[in-house]
Amino acid sequence: KLYKKRNLLSRVCTSRQLLSTSNRHLGIMTGVYATNSPEACQYVVSDSKANIIVVENQKQLDKILQILDRLPHLKAIVQYSGHPREKIANLYSWEEFMELGLDVSEEELDDIIRSQRANQCCVLIYTSGTTGKPKGVMLSHDNITWTANHASRVGDMQPADTKQESLVSYLPLSHIAAQIYDLWTGIQWGELVYFAQPDALKGSLVTTLREVCPTSHMGVPRVWEKMMEKIKQGISECGYVKKKLVTWAMSVSLGANQKCMQKDDEKPFLFFLADSLVLQKLRAELGLSCCQKFFSGAAPISSETVQFFLGLNIWLYEAYGMSESTGPHFMSGPKAYKLPSCGKVVPGCRYKMANIDSEGTGEICFWGRNIFMGFLNMEDKTREALDEDGWLHSGDLGKIDEEGFLYITGRIKELIITAGGENVPPVPIEEAVKKELPLISNAMLIGDKRKFLSMLLTLKCCSDTETMEPTEELSTEAAEVCRQLGSQATKVSDIIGGKDKEVYRAIQEGINRVNSAATSNAQRIQKWTILRKDFSVVGGELGPTMKLRRPVVLEMYHKVIDNFYKE
Repeated sequence: KLYKKRNLLSRVCTSRQLLSTSNRHLGIMTGVYATNSPEACQYVVSDSKANIIVVENQKQLDKILQILDRLPHLKAIVQYSGHPREKIANLYSWEEFMELGLDVSEEELDDIIRSQRANQCCVLIYTSGTTGKPKGVMLSHDNITWTANHASRVGDMQPADTKQESLVSYLPLSHIAAQIYDLWTGIQWGELVYFAQPDALKGSLVTTLREVCPTSHMGVPRVWEKMMEKIKQGISECGYVKKKLVTWAMSVSLGANQKCMQKDDEKPFLFFLADSLVLQKLRAELGLSCCQKFFSGAAPISSETVQFFLGLNIWLYEAYGMSESTGPHFMSGPKAYKLPSCGKVVPGCRYKMANIDSEGTGEICFWGRNIFMGFLNMEDKTREALDEDGWLHSGDLGKIDEEGFLYITGRIKELIITAGGENVPPVPIEEAVKKELPLISNAMLIGDKRKFLSMLLTLKCCSDTETMEPTEELSTEAAEVCRQLGSQATKVSDIIGGKDKEVYRAIQEGINRVNSAATSNAQRIQKWTILRKDFSVVGGELGPTMKLRRPVVLEMYHKVIDNFYKE
């Protein structure tokens, strides 16, 4: 216990010492999302007191130049792709920057390497700021190396001398999930890492996957959802016979995999027939013909998405953790798979449930060598997150079953407490609405301190391939759903404001079905509306990892929300 308290004290003190150190060898990196605004970049650069900024190209450089006069600690800017358009003091191309190190001796470099300590800060990961200002999570060398070693074993990642693992890196490396999966685990086991094109999420990812044929693949839920939507669109465009064949094969696969999960039975001959005749070809079209391990992390994934991929004989291993736990603390894997759980605790990590209610739900708390050093410049927030024994309080609510599988039920900060005092977890209701209504892209439940629940809805739309901004055009899947309802709508403007009575009637019927399963009247959705635009990262409603930024949405649409509650 004394060790734990000393450890906690050192974590709290580190944020004060980190930037005041006179050790000239100390170099700590942090990342900024390419989609960040100049103001968001300024916050990270100022908070971390960064003295060197590396930008990809002129577009990213322009953001820094806009805020240059507000960065007193900055000593140099490096552009690593192309050459800067104009010559500015302390602005270097990558080649010029590399030349600065030619006079540094090998002995001095060795001294720098030897000066590093396992308990020193290695990287800063800034949280996405879904509930407030981004916080700089300080992760030590030990946090990184320990997690890369232990978590990857649960996912059955193999060392290179046993099997050459390969993967495609395409998610932002400023996020802990991509860093652990793409970089640190890759270094740990000698994986072959391919870097995708910058426009990977705009459509080129599948081309890269086909070329690489990785042995493992990781995506955030929205990536898997987009892939699912693309496959569904392809199936809808098939001829009658091919469509029937694919539907049959997926149904056989889903049934066999579900049965196998429950009883660990051998799969029937029909499954192998469906897989070899149909499903292998579908996976090959996705570039996943050699892929044996599929991971999902950074946000909760819907059961609909998991079930869809089981139909393709793709088992999605969900990982659950935080930046503050260096990524995964619980993981699914070949030996720990049970739906809809997100697996078991990573060996070597510990957990406990705090403030457990009558139904067995409590706050999930973490402990282990993967737990962060503290928040940079935020001692008060560090003390809130870590209790006196060093347990990290996640803010997430969950249950643990008798086999040790974890089920996430909600987030404390997202918990809606109605004016009548009813506690309502929004995520299960939102997911139920999206499951009932396949044309809905995003659903956000409203009702904190309100008399009743209401909901904001957005429709599935196409995105601009350059800006990634959602357009007015309905996606193929949404347009097809409309046609099945007898509607000719092809744009959001064809529907909103009650213009399309068929679509509005179908949505209300779906809401009614969700309400019929509610545990109490207080958990029924009383009013809803369709917004003109889908949520997006560029719009600000979603964070960089596609998590819903509820406070931002509440502010953006406060007039719409207030109209729900006018007498």
